[in-house]
Amino acid sequence: MDLETGFYQNRLKKESWRTVLTLAYQSLGVVYGDLSTSPLYVYTSTFADDIKHSETNEEVYGVLSFIFWTLTLIPLLKYVFIVLKADDNGEGGTFALYSLLCRHAKVNSLPNSQLADEELSTYKKNDINIPAQTSFGAKIKSILERHRVLQRLLLVLSLGGASMVIGDGILTPAISVFSAISGAELSLGKAHHLYIEVPVACVVLIALFALQHYGTHRVGFMFAPIVVTWLLCISGIGLYNIIHWNPTVYRALSPYYVYKFLKKTRKGGWMSLGGILLCITGSEAMFADLGHFSQLSIKIAFTSLVYPSLVLAYMGQAAYLSRHHVMENDYQIGFYVSVPDKLRWPVLVIAVLAAVVASQAAITGTFSIIKQCCALGCFPRVKIVHTSSKIHGQVYIPEINWTLMILCLAVTIGFRDTKRLGNAAGLAVITVMLVTTCLMSLVIVLCWHQNVLLAVCFVIFFGTIEALYFSASLIRFFEGAWVPIAISLVFMIVMCIWHYGSLKKYEFDVQNKVSIDWLLSVGPSLGIVRVRGIGLIYTELVSGIPAIFPHFVTNFPAFHQVLVFICVKSVPIPHVRHEERFLVGHIGPREHHLYRCIVRYGYRDARKDDLQFENDLVCSIAEFIRTGKRGLNGDAAEDLSKDLEDMTVLGTPNTHICGVQLYEDNELNSESVGTSKLREMHTTHKTKPKKRVRFFIPESPKIERNAREELRELMEASEAGIAYILGHSYVRAKQGSSFLKRIVINFGYDFLTRSSRPPCYALTVPHASTIEVGMVYHV
Repeated sequence: MDLETGFYQNRLKKESWRTVLTLAYQSLGVVYGDLSTSPLYVYTSTFADDIKHSETNEEVYGVLSFIFWTLTLIPLLKYVFIVLKADDNGEGGTFALYSLLCRHAKVNSLPNSQLADEELSTYKKNDINIPAQTSFGAKIKSILERHRVLQRLLLVLSLGGASMVIGDGILTPAISVFSAISGAELSLGKAHHLYIEVPVACVVLIALFALQHYGTHRVGFMFAPIVVTWLLCISGIGLYNIIHWNPTVYRALSPYYVYKFLKKTRKGGWMSLGGILLCITGSEAMFADLGHFSQLSIKIAFTSLVYPSLVLAYMGQAAYLSRHHVMENDYQIGFYVSVPDKLRWPVLVIAVLAAVVASQAAITGTFSIIKQCCALGCFPRVKIVHTSSKIHGQVYIPEINWTLMILCLAVTIGFRDTKRLGNAAGLAVITVMLVTTCLMSLVIVLCWHQNVLLAVCFVIFFGTIEALYFSASLIRFFEGAWVPIAISLVFMIVMCIWHYGSLKKYEFDVQNKVSIDWLLSVGPSLGIVRVRGIGLIYTELVSGIPAIFPHFVTNFPAFHQVLVFICVKSVPIPHVRHEERFLVGHIGPREHHLYRCIVRYGYRDARKDDLQFENDLVCSIAEFIRTGKRGLNGDAAEDLSKDLEDMTVLGTPNTHICGVQLYEDNELNSESVGTSKLREMHTTHKTKPKKRVRFFIPESPKIERNAREELRELMEASEAGIAYILGHSYVRAKQGSSFLKRIVINFGYDFLTRSSRPPCYALTVPHASTIEVGMVYHV
């Protein structure tokens, strides 16, 4: 399963206009579902309580003017023209900005980072248009690198944004589906719709979450046509209402009506901004889903269809309301009252489908952000299922899916009205935008090397607008706005506890690691024997021997003929190229058959299944042996810089076709193919082996005899099988720790460890071949 295709896709994105337009069309179904369905509930939430629709129309015109300029300044100006340029090798989102900052300033939260990681081809952008760093920018970088408090604050800010994205993944399906189904009120009457609205919404939501395990790509081909149909529908209805009811409504687009609105409504107008804010819900998806498309395709889709359709839809609603000051049958002001009677049922069906698309985008975004948190060590281990073998970002997380469903149903049943759902969703949306604004200001200075005044202007301009909306949303704390705060606070606590406990556990490993000399001295004199097979000892250390290994040898006085200390780590880039996946080196003399292998993944990369990973690992070690580069000797491994210099960067087998290739079968008498095979390396045993492993190596250059013997040893060990040795840690706070630390470690981190998936799930390790070594960590 080859999922790390981001670099190849990025090249395809730039091939032709046909490719760009195809991506723009596809982005309509993935990116713009949430933003496109906002007309369903914006006017309803805005005119709920704080302001009244009067005969002068100043309120309606003022709201329309606010909506127009908010759509123009935030999604169009901020995201389309500025934020989209801050991509991380084609990826977007909160963690993309954070990873950019981690690489341009040494504020990385990952403890096992190496100098070799900085040599990755995508670690830093080599953009000739980026000027040299300013002196003030260098001072900011120096301050960030010196003060751990600021680094933790930056991490907490990023985690806060991620937590609000999760909250949005709960609230967006609730408000989108509920608002779409609320259109039944006009067709069924107020007496009956109350008994239909909530149950039908819950049924739709349950069906939506139940189908998640099939993956977005299964039904993704339907998404773009649904959103296109919806946008054409609302823009057509809007145009009809403008022509039929009030052709002069375009005058309300003047910012003068904003002034008149605030002057007349005062506090009520300010509080109503929490409803107007909902017109930009889903704007963050343009940046967060950037990795699936391209900057140009997202810009084309928004400017050519989404933006004009939304403006026409809001203008049409305002035109209808300007001629209808009293709603018949006392219906709420909203989207469906402006829809002609004969079109209400067809529009209702399209609206429900569009709401499902919007919900799907929010749920998929939640899965993606949690996967990134797991990769960066900020979320407990969960089962991540890749639902597409072609699109690298589509994942399904069962535990999160059912948690989201329960919370979504609870919010829908608990609130049962658009107003409070809107208050909750608005606060989640604007908080994520504020986090993006803060991180972008640092990116402008530290990554783009622009003048600090530009960053200050960016923060003041967009930050002031967003802070205004944030204050209006926060004032609704007891009317629904407490929900995203409570949800994000719970997830923030979980993330912080997990990150803190994992960091302390790693520090314990570093302080208690064993020297290479001890490992080399272990032998028959101590009763230790070598058994056939390959032993993979998983550790987070990139140098030295983990403490679990001597603990293992003490209880089982034997280890495998080929021993590999393997570290599977994440680096703060979205993707690691196949050619740079492995770092391989010797530990000690060659005849000891001890290796260190560091496997590097980006935070958007997919972990491969166990069988393919085994083959890739064995092939990479074989290729390392064939190249003849010597490893470390003795205490040299204790020097981290030397460790990095003596490790070889190797790719997966498909990146070195001319190198060593592995072939295996279960037939003892099978014939070999190819002239480049090492014929004399076939192993002979009296009993039939379970599998037969052969290496195919190029005829030129010739390899040394020692390397040939080492390859034979590796081949025989591979035939005997691979054992996975993992540490099962019990983390406890050491004596003398503070009360808070004891609570966090002994109860919080311990509970999360017991509740999360075991390490073998996260590492895709087969259970039958796993040996777990229990050990108590006093941190």
